[in-house]
Amino acid sequence: MVTLLTLTAGPASAETDPVGEWPLRPAPDVVADFDPPTSTWGAGHRGVDLLGSPGQQVRSALPGTVTFTGTIAGRGVVTVDHGGTRTTYEPVSASRSSGAVVAAGDVIGTLALPGSHCLPRACLHWGWLRGETYLDPLRLVGAAPVRLLPLAGLPTTTPAPVTPYAAWRPLSEVLARASAWW
Repeated sequence: MVTLLTLTAGPASAETDPVGEWPLRPAPDVVADFDPPTSTWGAGHRGVDLLGSPGQQVRSALPGTVTFTGTIAGRGVVTVDHGGTRTTYEPVSASRSSGAVVAAGDVIGTLALPGSHCLPRACLHWGWLRGETYLDPLRLVGAAPVRLLPLAGLPTTTPAPVTPYAAWRPLSEVLARASAWW
């Protein structure tokens, strides 16, 4: 018996992911992957960290409206609303004000070193949310992890989150996570 598999970039949804742009140019190295929390206050990484340089231009990944520019926990933050979703960028010195309409690729600020998750290097923490649900922003640029799904359709239960560091985990844990898909 042969089982056919299909590839998808992240969990399937009723909507197709929009096609966005990298917030840093050229396309940066991803130094910390998306690792969503399993509960509201749980541990995790609610976005990705992109390696950059202090003062580098930060661009909106999708067209939208700037809805927040300010400081949160000592970091400059810019939020852009895209209708059903929003993207967040930090640490950023904003060059656009709240209410500004931006196109995909428009500069919204510059990358700051203070507040970087990657000190002593500078990196941009880039997040993407639908409501209160965190999404992998790499899906916007076609760089999200590829997952194998059965040809017959999606599993009826939600699989455990897949982490990019599965190779560093004990084999028994990796197999337990993988079994959630089957």
